[in-house]
Amino acid sequence: MTQTRTEARRRAGILADGGFKLLLAAVFGAGAAPLGDRLGVPVWLMVSCGVALLVGGGAELGYARRRPLRLYTRLMVGYDAGWVLAALAGLLLTRRGSGAGGEVWIGYQALAPLVFAALLAAAAPSPEDPR
Repeated sequence: MTQTRTEARRRAGILADGGFKLLLAAVFGAGAAPLGDRLGVPVWLMVSCGVALLVGGGAELGYARRRPLRLYTRLMVGYDAGWVLAALAGLLLTRRGSGAGGEVWIGYQALAPLVFAALLAAAAPSPEDPR
């Protein structure tokens, strides 16, 4: 079955999103100490976040052609909405003088990619699955 242009663009977006997660994983892993200091987050949490993003991004790339586009769209919207809410909660905490703002933001990023990957793995294959 031939992909339409819209489907091809959506798949390209999925690949870009997964690639971005891998890039962010590398940045968080390589810069765990300095980034953790700036965000007020322990190094172990930064490293855990990097590993979680690596798992999530890898799963996203690995399932890109094997899971339905509609599922990906829903998961990506949910993930990004949660990311925005975590960022806002972190900012609010920081503005109120709490040191937990960075932990909320990084904590979300350490958990959400694992949930994302698990939901992709558990989902039914796409009807166009090349396997």
